[in-house]
Amino acid sequence: MRDQDGERDGTRGDGRNDTPHEQEPSPDPEPRHDPEPHRDHGPRHDPEPHRDHGPRHDHAPRADREPQRDEAPRHDQEPRRGRPRSAAAERAILDAVIALLEAGEPLAGLSIERIARTAGVGKATIYRRWSGKEELFVDVVRDMEPVDPPLSGTEGLADLRIMLESLRTRGLAQRSSALLHNIFAQMKSHPKLWDEYSGTVIAPRRAAMLAAVRRAVAAGELRDDLDVELIDDLFVGPVLVRTVHRPEAPLPDDLVDRLMTVLLQGLAPRRV
Repeated sequence: MRDQDGERDGTRGDGRNDTPHEQEPSPDPEPRHDPEPHRDHGPRHDPEPHRDHGPRHDHAPRADREPQRDEAPRHDQEPRRGRPRSAAAERAILDAVIALLEAGEPLAGLSIERIARTAGVGKATIYRRWSGKEELFVDVVRDMEPVDPPLSGTEGLADLRIMLESLRTRGLAQRSSALLHNIFAQMKSHPKLWDEYSGTVIAPRRAAMLAAVRRAVAAGELRDDLDVELIDDLFVGPVLVRTVHRPEAPLPDDLVDRLMTVLLQGLAPRRV
């Protein structure tokens, strides 16, 4: 039998013999019986040969020992928790909603079951990503709209111009997409859905605009004796009027530059 180290008596794993070559004959007439016959007998058979490759007497672990392939995994890395999100599943769900809307289904008539069946996923897959239809529909609209451009976060008028131009391009997108225009019309007739869109999309955009106006005031680019929200409305209002209230009004490429020039110069007649 093997001992706790998996060895037998006799020849060791390093080729040396632990038993003396010559032994004193036993004074006993009967043959000698080792009280511990199972400690060391026969050549060493290491059940885990990767653990010890050097001489047995070297008990200290080598600092430069390379980790073996079947050693236990390290625990200094935090394991990943939860099921990873599937970008393909999310894409399929968003596309399913768009396809159903393009087929003439109203927002109010869409159910999670119908969307899941069209996307080829289970309802649980949808509920893991969205708590309900309102959140899902808001993401569908955001997916169809132009992506919000990055801001410097340090400039005033420059960031303000970027956001006004983004507002103009979103207006163009709604005009060119009958589906997007129809979705917005339906959203406004569903207060819960419109509140979700307003809170998660419009409110952050407005907050970013106000922050840019404050940076412009602090940098001396705008007057500091006016209400910040009034200044913001003066910049945003003309673009909103053309994109929302006057869908037939032109949205030329230089609209934002012309608007900012007029506002910065003032509307009063120049005196010679």
